[in-house]
Amino acid sequence: MDKAGDTLDFLLRAHRDKAAAKRYLERSIEWNGEPEVVTIDKIGANLAALEAIHAGRETPITIRQSKYLNNIVEQDHRAIKRRTRPMLRFQKFRCARILLGGIEVMHMIVKGQLNDGSVGQTPAQQFYSLAGYGIHTISVLTDLSLILRQNHLSHQRRTVS
Repeated sequence: MDKAGDTLDFLLRAHRDKAAAKRYLERSIEWNGEPEVVTIDKIGANLAALEAIHAGRETPITIRQSKYLNNIVEQDHRAIKRRTRPMLRFQKFRCARILLGGIEVMHMIVKGQLNDGSVGQTPAQQFYSLAGYGIHTISVLTDLSLILRQNHLSHQRRTVS
């Protein structure tokens, strides 16, 4: 995350080791530019990866390893935790990666981070347009859900009568 609270990048790996942390940080620096200050939690893999990256750079990167300074990131993760807690756990890592990626993208849309030229669209419309659906498909899906709901209600009335 940057100073404004915008998500720069996210990564989910099966193992949180130095190699995974280094790949993530290198990719993030490549896409977003070199940071002046990096705040991380108390996980040793992140610190080791940053020190390895820092050793090969001319410009020093200030590393802050603090629990309370990392609260902004943890607050941002709250949206993901709120959606995944009722699921208890994932059966497969692949499913977790796909679902968490979708939740993170939707969270970025709600925060107004995605500028894809979709002025005046609701977050759901932006999400569907990213998924490859057009506005016509969304209206058809909305109509279909209304039809299914009406069919369900009429079926309930027939069962009660």
